[in-house]
This record gives sequence, C-alpha cells and structure tokens, in this order.
Amino acid sequence: MGFFDDLKKGLSKAKEAIFDNIKSIFKTNKLDEQTLDELQELLIMSDMGMQSADNILSALKQRYTQGEDALKILRDIMAENLSCQPINLSPSKKPYVILVVGVNGSGKTTSIAKLAKLYAQSGRSVVLAAGDTFRAAAIEQLKTWGERTGATVIAHQNGSDAAAVVYDALVHTKSKDKDILIIDTAGRLHNKSNLMDELKKIKRTIDKEISGGPDEVILVLDGTTGQNGIVQAQAFKEAVDITGIIITKLDGTAKGGIAFAINTELHIPVKMIGIGEKADDLKIFEPKAYCSALLGMEESDG
Repeated sequence: MGFFDDLKKGLSKAKEAIFDNIKSIFKTNKLDEQTLDELQELLIMSDMGMQSADNILSALKQRYTQGEDALKILRDIMAENLSCQPINLSPSKKPYVILVVGVNGSGKTTSIAKLAKLYAQSGRSVVLAAGDTFRAAAIEQLKTWGERTGATVIAHQNGSDAAAVVYDALVHTKSKDKDILIIDTAGRLHNKSNLMDELKKIKRTIDKEISGGPDEVILVLDGTTGQNGIVQAQAFKEAVDITGIIITKLDGTAKGGIAFAINTELHIPVKMIGIGEKADDLKIFEPKAYCSALLGMEESDG
C-alpha cells in the first residue's frame, strides 16, 4: 500500500463523519446560497473554525464558474489554506535538535519514537533525551523505543531535573558526533504556569549549549481534541515559540479540520500527521494529498 492509500485509510473516519457530506452536496456542481450555507456548516463542524471556513468559502465564490468541478476547486482552495513546511528529515546542521512538547495523552512519546525511526532509516544517528522525568513509565517507554529504533537514550532517575537530562543529552550528542537529538518532555497541562516555566528552562539550556537551538519545537496535538487544540497550541506557542505541529490520532474520532484552524489562526504549520498505531503511520504532511483524502478524491484528480 502506497503513501496516498495509507492516508486515505487513516483519514477514512474523518471523511465519513464530515467530508462525505460535502462531496454529496457538490454532486450537482451548483453553488447556490443553500449549498454554500450547508458547506459552511460542515466546514465548521469539522473543527476548521469560523475564520478558515469563511476564507475558503470566499475564495470558492470568487473562483467557481458554472459547469466547473466545484469539488476539485474546493480541494485546491483548502490545500492553499494549509502551509507546506514539512519537517526536515535531511538536515545539514549537526547536531539537529528537536524539542517535543504536548499535554498528557497526546501521543508525544510514541511520535518521538516514530520520528526517530524515520531519521534512522535515512542513515542518521539519533539520540533521545528522556526529559519526561515525572512519569517513570515514560522513561522506560523511551528506552524500549530506543532499542527498537537503534537510538541512544539518555535518561536520569524518575523525578530528576529535566533540564539536567537535556544538558547531558546535549553533551553526549556533541561529544559522540551524533546527528539528531530528539527531546521528550513531561506531558503537561497548558494552563499550569510552573510546568510551562520548566519548558522555558529546558529551552534556555539548549540555547546555551547550541546557539540558536533548538532547531524545531514541535507540539504534539491530539486531533480528537477539536477546538480545544487551538487553546493548547496558543499557550505552548507563547511559552516556547512552537515551530510546527504533529497532529496525532487522525485515524480515530478526529474530524480533520483542526489543521486548518491552527494554520489560519496561529500561523503554525502542520509538519506531520499520525494516522495509525504502526511505526510507519507518522507521515509527512502534504496539504493537497491530505485534502484529497478527506474529500474522497483520488491522488490523480487534478
């Protein structure tokens, strides 16, 4: 099964929940007020948010001409409303440092493991920093993933200072001339200021050892959280200046529209998406393919 087939399968529930209805109202290719009202309602129901929905509808009204394929035009406009800034899997900088943050249960540690596998497959040497020192299970989980992916794991005891773990990981990565350092952090509620302050401390530690670091600050966001994801992303952006998002669990009850809301309202690009449990189910985000899969179109359609 190829990339697009995997994507269609992973997003099938989101397609069935919302976007199949969009496809059905476009069967006549008529774009009257009733159709536009129905479309607006469906887009908002997908967790896209009012601003994104209005932007897409406005562009659709301007560009649609009677007799054209309205669904294809909609797909192209939707894709244009998603910035394409995929994560760098072939960085020239060494070491390349990625700080990963998120709330509890978002799939953060699993996403780190999948990302480590992608870098290992591209021939990069990977170090994982077990910065989630609040949860003993998280340290063990990361060690297990390290063994599976061939990554070195730097860890301290449960309850240790997370910044100290990160410092040791940075020293190891530089001294051993490793390519990639991915840093796990404790899952935290975005509204707890003391925990957000710890993230700021970790970022300062990285910057002291590697000027301008980290190279990426990735927020892992559970796609099923809907519009609450905007609140989370805003809080993390203010604390540590998020450079990109990984949206997980899009194969579940997620409606698929949150990618548009984050992009439009916070100007944070989606870097990758999680569409399943397998190690290769973390995919580089490709806006046109994503929108085609949501709308039940084929990759070859336009």
